[in-house]
Amino acid sequence: MANPYLLYLHGFKSSPASIKAKKLYDWVRDQRPDLHVEIPALPFSPKETIRYLETSYFHSSTRPVGIIGSSLGGYYANYLSLEHHVPAALINPAVKPYLLLNDYLGQNENLYTGEVFEVIPAHMQELLSLDRAPECRRDQILTLVQTGDETLNYHEAVEKYGSHPMWIIPGGSHEFDGFVEVLPAIVSHLEGFHRP
Repeated sequence: MANPYLLYLHGFKSSPASIKAKKLYDWVRDQRPDLHVEIPALPFSPKETIRYLETSYFHSSTRPVGIIGSSLGGYYANYLSLEHHVPAALINPAVKPYLLLNDYLGQNENLYTGEVFEVIPAHMQELLSLDRAPECRRDQILTLVQTGDETLNYHEAVEKYGSHPMWIIPGGSHEFDGFVEVLPAIVSHLEGFHRP
């Protein structure tokens, strides 16, 4: 990859064709052509997801400028940020997906590709094994939540990440209304982090 790049991690039942992914692509193309965006399609198994991401993006000399993770992707971003000392921005992040996704055990359908996949109890254990408290430099993780999130309880994110920079935006939705408007601040945060 010739240009510095951002790694974007989509949420559960989502894909690189999601609305936020497309908005990020368009914004970077128009406003920050010096950057590159990587938005991989994530496996359905949490264990396979982390293995794939670490092999593809963290086991080389070229590391992402930062990670942007949405919903379940925010949970993965927290883990990768802490394990590899890379800054992250979490968008309406899932905090306890190993509890939440118990409601989705069985067959599910990807909202964008139509692919059918199965969530099994072992996936909950895989998610639990990735749970990490954000014990890192205060400027490493930025969290953005909207109080109108109809899928996740934003209070959980406030409790977990409250000692780090955080935007609590009244209203909105799980999709995160006004995503493009916060991208300049997100990229500024990621680029402002200097590894020791």
